[in-house]
Amino acid sequence: MIPVQGVDAQTIAVLGLGRSGTATAAALAAGGAQVVAWDDGNDTRAAAETQGLRILDLTRDANWQGVSALIVSPGIPHLYPRAHPVIAKAYQLGIPVDNDIGLFFRSYATEDWDGFDRAPRVIAVTGSNGKSTTTALIHHVLEECGRPSQMGGNIGTGVLSLQPAIDGEVAVLELSSYQTDLARALTPDVAVFTNLSPDHLDRHGGLGGYFAAKRRLFAEGGPDRAVIGVDEPEGQYLAGQLAMGPADDRVIRISAGQKLDGAAWSVFARKGFLSEYRKGRQAASIDLREMRGLPGAHNHQNACAAYAACRAVGLAPREIEAAFHSFAGLPHRSQTVAEIGGVRYVNDSKATNVDAAAKALQAFPRIRWIAGGLGKEGGIAALAPHLGGVVKAYLIGHSARDFALELGQTPYEVAETMDQAVARAAAEAEPGDTVLLAPAAASFDQYPNFEKRGEDFVRLVEALPGS
Repeated sequence: MIPVQGVDAQTIAVLGLGRSGTATAAALAAGGAQVVAWDDGNDTRAAAETQGLRILDLTRDANWQGVSALIVSPGIPHLYPRAHPVIAKAYQLGIPVDNDIGLFFRSYATEDWDGFDRAPRVIAVTGSNGKSTTTALIHHVLEECGRPSQMGGNIGTGVLSLQPAIDGEVAVLELSSYQTDLARALTPDVAVFTNLSPDHLDRHGGLGGYFAAKRRLFAEGGPDRAVIGVDEPEGQYLAGQLAMGPADDRVIRISAGQKLDGAAWSVFARKGFLSEYRKGRQAASIDLREMRGLPGAHNHQNACAAYAACRAVGLAPREIEAAFHSFAGLPHRSQTVAEIGGVRYVNDSKATNVDAAAKALQAFPRIRWIAGGLGKEGGIAALAPHLGGVVKAYLIGHSARDFALELGQTPYEVAETMDQAVARAAAEAEPGDTVLLAPAAASFDQYPNFEKRGEDFVRLVEALPGS
């Protein structure tokens, strides 16, 4: 646990008592704060009370007496589509609102660091797609290269549940737009922006607000190095704002499809090869094509981002390349589950939006595509240019029939459930095919989250004959 600094003897309120909220309350208490807490759920409040938390109804004005700050869990809206009533009350009372990410950045560094040979560092990764894989890949490379490392944030461990840093350690954080939008302190040593595509628009008041939330990671604290994906206009804009000019190597531009050799420092992937350029000259090259944990152009972009971040903290190209080979990938993200009779089964349940599904569809040549669930605004019409490799689609869930209307000439059948979809795809698949779960939809019509959906796919695949 990382005790929160600067809160001794203060009364701090915590809103939201899930995993993040309870960890935050514990870290505040470890820092000497008097913690009061509230959650809208009766059962959640009762559970927190049994753990010794002091529950106060923060919807009542009288309970704000003496409160000096409100710490909010990331899932609770603080502005759009409307602020939660408790947060709105804090605004009215002039009480600062923060989250666990802000507390982490103001508390991670301690006096113990003065005795370290090498100061700990923080790499923070944000973006629309690929940030979990990029974060995990950076962490994997650091560990394989013998650098002490912890991973947390929006993946794995909550930031305040990480352990205090040791000499030379690197903390690798995945940060969502919900987390970067509200944090009052954002000071990573290396900040990574993977890409941008429309998502969470209601929460941020539109695409501009969504991008602004991501941009805060770079604008608030000014990282020593910024790794920026420049395959979208927003990334190009961000890189242009941060760099003082073409010779400024504090910005490392990355791309998953275009050659970048005009900037001081760039990393890009083309035709399966990663290249690093510095001052117009190639510094390194890595063949990504046989790395099974990193299939497809979207994972090659993740590899570029991770490579650049690891180079920024002093790792050598050949060290990074060796570590890439042993990366197995993350569950539910282009995860190869099995190969049965020459057919590959891939779980990309995390592909919950059109952009992520498009990247998955471009990663394999002959696809039997399992898609559907609770469709998002706009449906899947934007996937039309990426359906050339789809032999047949097997549609499940609430939006199955809506998706069918948008498939054009692509063969399909409405399978309704995952059981039927896997059974039908497996029965019809031929050697060389990939049975790909890339739903392009949320899971909430049939599953509590994308993880459970992916686990169901894995279970069904593992039960197939020959598995």
